[in-house]
Amino acid sequence: MGLAAPTHAHAASYGTPVITLSATYLSGAVGATGDPVVTATVSQSGADASALTVAASASSKSAVAGTGDVTVTGTGGARRVAVAAHGSGYTDLTLKVTGLGGKTATKTLHYAASPAVQFAADTRYFTGSSDASAAVDVGGGYAVVADDESNTLRLYDRAASGAPVRTWDFSSSLGVSKEIDIEAAARVGNTIYWTGSLGNNKDGEIKADRATLFTTTVTGSGASTQLALGGKYKNLRADLIAWDKANGNHYGFAAGAAAGEVPKQIDGFNVEGLEFAPGSTTTAYIGFRAPLAPHVPGGKALIVPVTNIDKVITGTKAAFGAPIELDLGGLSIRDIRKNAADQYLIVAGSWAADDNSDPYALYSWDGVPGHAPVQHVQLPTTDAGGWEAVVDVPDLTVPGARAQLVTDDGSADLYGDGTEAKDLTHAEWKKSRATWFTVS
Repeated sequence: MGLAAPTHAHAASYGTPVITLSATYLSGAVGATGDPVVTATVSQSGADASALTVAASASSKSAVAGTGDVTVTGTGGARRVAVAAHGSGYTDLTLKVTGLGGKTATKTLHYAASPAVQFAADTRYFTGSSDASAAVDVGGGYAVVADDESNTLRLYDRAASGAPVRTWDFSSSLGVSKEIDIEAAARVGNTIYWTGSLGNNKDGEIKADRATLFTTTVTGSGASTQLALGGKYKNLRADLIAWDKANGNHYGFAAGAAAGEVPKQIDGFNVEGLEFAPGSTTTAYIGFRAPLAPHVPGGKALIVPVTNIDKVITGTKAAFGAPIELDLGGLSIRDIRKNAADQYLIVAGSWAADDNSDPYALYSWDGVPGHAPVQHVQLPTTDAGGWEAVVDVPDLTVPGARAQLVTDDGSADLYGDGTEAKDLTHAEWKKSRATWFTVS
């Protein structure tokens, strides 16, 4: 009597594979180093996940990225999916998992690629926001970055492109319902001071929430950084205007801040820099994007020292020192940062609103009134976005020292479809560019 043939009934026990993505929207850049990736988690009932294969099976626009531009690594249930774009724009990539028994499943990854930029090897992209406006180093290769279109603070790995590790929004505790327009920050010890622009909005409307100064307390460092809300003060704008009035309206603060006046004009009123004076933990330099100091050909950049900022944050009226005027070649202050040795870097840019093509430069300074700043780097302007923040200052006496600068890309058309980055509907496609420059 012969043996019966095997039935292979167990093959029918394999279920349909399942594939899920850690994010269904992904942004990259042509020629980028270390672009963000997504994780594809795969499984199949009755099968070991390592037996499943994952690959890109289709692209809606191969001129942006085709199936051959998708790399899948890993062998278990979690696979790493990377895309190397060779053209800017949008494409939908179909990712297919093939399981045992010939069963398959697919998932769509919506991908957007921005054009190649100068210094691509030294560039990373902080995603989730396109309007980076201030950045503070928190050690371990991480920084907290503010956004002038929201009140969210985001923690990023400075060496990697991708989404924030952690976010904080203190709006409710601060009693604000609109954007603070955070434009500047400075750290002393474990306290970070953050300030709104103090100016009107782009339509010249007075918005009280933009006059907010607040602090956060830092615990931990690196990826473990935590922030807790400290103090708040909402009268710094009013204090500055009153101070200028008492000194003959020399800088025209009252006129520049009046209802109907837009902030980004040469005689407007708009703050974008904050840093402590040399050797001080109580005197902070307020750096102005506008106005430029009057009565000087071409105009000089303006700094007003707040001599009691430690008391201001607890509710005391601000006191001011003698103003400082700096020759930045007709440019104004977009950020100012110093290191423990009181070596300063100033990001200088135009006071104008639509200034992506206007010059930017990086200056060093010793923080001493009357001492002239020195230009170190003419910053590139051919790429989208405006230079807005310097994360920290290296020892400028060391040959090859580098500083990381961050752009505000909110008004940039990153993907060539006429949409400003701030208006993109998917946060994963919003991003700001962070680039390292040699500054010594």
